[in-house]
Amino acid sequence: MKRAIGLLTIAVAAASATSMARTPAYKDTSIPLEQRVEDALSRMTTQEKINLIHAQSKFSSRGVPRLGIPDLWTDDGPHGVRPDVLWDEWDQAGQTNDSCVAFPALTCLAATWNPATSYLYGFSLGEEARYRGKDVILGPGVNIYRTPVNGRNFEYMGEDPYLAAKMVVPYIKGLQSNGVAACVKHFALNNNEVNRHTTNVIIDDRTLYEIYLPAFKAAVQEGGAWSIMGAYNLYRDEHLCHNSRMLNDILKKEWGFDGAVISDWGGTHDTKQAITNGLDLEFGSWTNGLSTGASNAYDSYYMARPYFNLISKGEYSTKELDDKVRRVLRLIMRTAMDHSKGEGSLCSEEHYEAARRIGNEGIVLLRNEGRVLPINPTKGKRILVVGENAIKMMTVGGGSSSLKVQHEISPLDGIREAAKNLGMDVEYARGYVGDVSGEYNGVVTGQNLKDDRSPAELIAEAVAKAKEADHVIFVGGLNKSSGQDCEDSDRAGLEPPYGQDDVIVALAKANPGLTVVNISGNAVAMPWADMVPSIVQAWFLGSEAGNSIADILFGKVNPSGKLPFTFPVRLADSPAHKLNAYPGTKRADSNIVDLEYKEGILVGYRWHDTKKIKPQFAFGHGLSYTDFKFGKATADKTLISEGETVTFTVPVTNTGSMAGAEVIQLYVSDPKCTVPRPVKELKGFSKVFLQPGETKEVKISIGRDALSYFDAENHEWVAEPGQFTASFGPSSDNIATTVKFTLK
Repeated sequence: MKRAIGLLTIAVAAASATSMARTPAYKDTSIPLEQRVEDALSRMTTQEKINLIHAQSKFSSRGVPRLGIPDLWTDDGPHGVRPDVLWDEWDQAGQTNDSCVAFPALTCLAATWNPATSYLYGFSLGEEARYRGKDVILGPGVNIYRTPVNGRNFEYMGEDPYLAAKMVVPYIKGLQSNGVAACVKHFALNNNEVNRHTTNVIIDDRTLYEIYLPAFKAAVQEGGAWSIMGAYNLYRDEHLCHNSRMLNDILKKEWGFDGAVISDWGGTHDTKQAITNGLDLEFGSWTNGLSTGASNAYDSYYMARPYFNLISKGEYSTKELDDKVRRVLRLIMRTAMDHSKGEGSLCSEEHYEAARRIGNEGIVLLRNEGRVLPINPTKGKRILVVGENAIKMMTVGGGSSSLKVQHEISPLDGIREAAKNLGMDVEYARGYVGDVSGEYNGVVTGQNLKDDRSPAELIAEAVAKAKEADHVIFVGGLNKSSGQDCEDSDRAGLEPPYGQDDVIVALAKANPGLTVVNISGNAVAMPWADMVPSIVQAWFLGSEAGNSIADILFGKVNPSGKLPFTFPVRLADSPAHKLNAYPGTKRADSNIVDLEYKEGILVGYRWHDTKKIKPQFAFGHGLSYTDFKFGKATADKTLISEGETVTFTVPVTNTGSMAGAEVIQLYVSDPKCTVPRPVKELKGFSKVFLQPGETKEVKISIGRDALSYFDAENHEWVAEPGQFTASFGPSSDNIATTVKFTLK
């Protein structure tokens, strides 16, 4: 009996201890997220709430230590996980385990025109971020390619809102499947780097909704993005990191975004606007406390002590604060407090394979007269590679997306390795000298690229060697230095820098088998294009750059990339420049620069088609080593009603001798409309792989949304009844078959 009583006492005590140690609701992942958020919020003091909504270091914000809510760790960037810096400095932390795999830049990803590849990209990056303990990756970027001189275009997904929307969604899903949040940026209208902190964009609502918002909307409503980053510039005279129309009205009310709005670093400018206009989490502010190095610098942020003091004085309630805290708590619970996500992996074989595959699929064959490519060893064993970009590391530089990589295969090394396996010899000539520096934010390439020879001497050497070579490959383009493809600066013009035009012309005269490999995230002028039989657009390809380039040049991989933006012949052919709508006009009474988007919805190919301006290379253009033939397109119905969809079938045949992939692009035209519309707009695409001689019937469906324009006066999307044309082809300037159909 005594033993039974003793056991009962022990059981009661154990039950009591279990009850006392029961997991708080906000930590119990079996409880719905919103209940967890509300439980955590109810336990927090006002000071703890304030602490939660601003940074505590360069890249982290504070959790709630008393409640066991962890800190939130963010990191650049969209192409790889940026190396760690010191707590309150931009200097390197000096760690030895923060090297990463650099994935190709997002222009390359967009050029794959393959959502499945986009998911692979996001998933692989998420695994690396998870291993490094990062909760938020500051990317991807989906600002529209408005002008080819924007220094940050290489971080974005091109000129078309439909393509960008379709490519960003799987990236987000892949990344966030690892418990790592995407922070989609820069919301919105951040389409140039010059004057980026002071530019006030003037734009009509139709253009805003049709061109500049769709990719962000898809990121929120289809991708389920957990965070959004505001932009540096202004819209309606309010900075976009605390812009009521953009953040409150559109993002949170219209689209139902439940995540956190994060400021760009230094993008916050005013406490009261930050309180009321939709900002949730403040980073990188250069308040006086921070600039003077005070120990409590982060308490001087706009949403730190100044906000707390306004609440203490009764000027604000905690209504706005609680909304911000809820959003940040959701972000933390989806990431840092998700203990089921595992450890991730860093610099794995799978990640290098993914980087190489993405690069292979995104490289675009622009020109291939006489089938110069792929390189055939039976046509000669001697290869000459010319150009600084063949040897220069491209993962370092460019701004916040600069990386510290475990390794980077240069184009020259990739070509040499592939040539060696084919019994071919490779020689190198510099050709031109560009930027010989090799450092960004404390990451050093270790390369010594100094060369004191004159341009004439460099060209003479290259020409002499080219005359003796069987194949000549010029590797040039842009780099990631200031004034080229780089954050916080725009390009001075469209032409390639460092006198490369002269080198290319001289090589073309010396050897008829010249291939130009252009490495850039932007279009460049090519006045020599007709002199060069083969041109390849190779992008910034990351760690596996040289291997991807070699895979294409030697035919190990059949190119299938398509341009995500137009290459104009000259800068004046681009609408922003033709209409003198860049870089804007400085106000007489302030440093604000007003920039009107005068071209409206006619961005990129919409402008070229409508104004009948022939581009150098059109949007969607990209060749293959095989040939494809489009059959006659058909529709399952030619008369559709409101709410119905129409499905098109397009037979595509590989008529060549090599397996390859083609992108079937669907453009919709509305020739008779009460408002001006472009000649055609991309509204669908599908990438299909075909063996030689194989035919597949590709099906693409569209609905009312593909036929609509935005009626700004009534704030609604309108599809006017009447006849539409669906056009199909391998590029925007090469339509192979059309179908007419009618909307009742």
